[in-house]
Amino acid sequence: MLINTLFQNFIKSHPISDADAQAEYNKIKAEQSGQEYDARHILVDSEDEAKKLIAQIKAGSKFEDVAKKSSKDTGSAENGGDLGWSKPGNYVPEFATALQGLKKGQMTDTPVKTQFGYHIIRLEDTRTAQFPSFDEVKDKVKQQLEQVKLQEYQEKLRKAAKTDYKFSGEQAAAAPAAAGSAAKK
Repeated sequence: MLINTLFQNFIKSHPISDADAQAEYNKIKAEQSGQEYDARHILVDSEDEAKKLIAQIKAGSKFEDVAKKSSKDTGSAENGGDLGWSKPGNYVPEFATALQGLKKGQMTDTPVKTQFGYHIIRLEDTRTAQFPSFDEVKDKVKQQLEQVKLQEYQEKLRKAAKTDYKFSGEQAAAAPAAAGSAAKK
């Protein structure tokens, strides 16, 4: 109870200002800004298989149907290869580069090789990244900053504490030494 009271008093005496929250919000928003891409893909094991599927799609087969039938990415295959909206940085570099080189509605003409296999990628659309307003997330940002501040305070207290108590990691390390000195007696 005393520790909880100590932490509650710390939080009350070290409030997060609106200016601090706004600064953190601006930092996060800057990191999350940019273009988002709505894409579909088909993932297969071989380049030859990917080339055959590209030919099928170019001959009139629906991308979504080919993805459902042939993609080894079971998570997106069920949805016709749909990956949803995402930033290029969420993908492996080869995939991101190919995606960014496409125009809306365009598909890669050649398979894109990554560590996962060979991809056929189609860009559905692009948009500027959506981000909630400061007022919508202000309380969450303040709560997050409060938690960080409280963790720093707890760590400071832990480092400043003087005790003879051996914490679990210290007890395990001390046990072999104690056993060795007991054996010498």
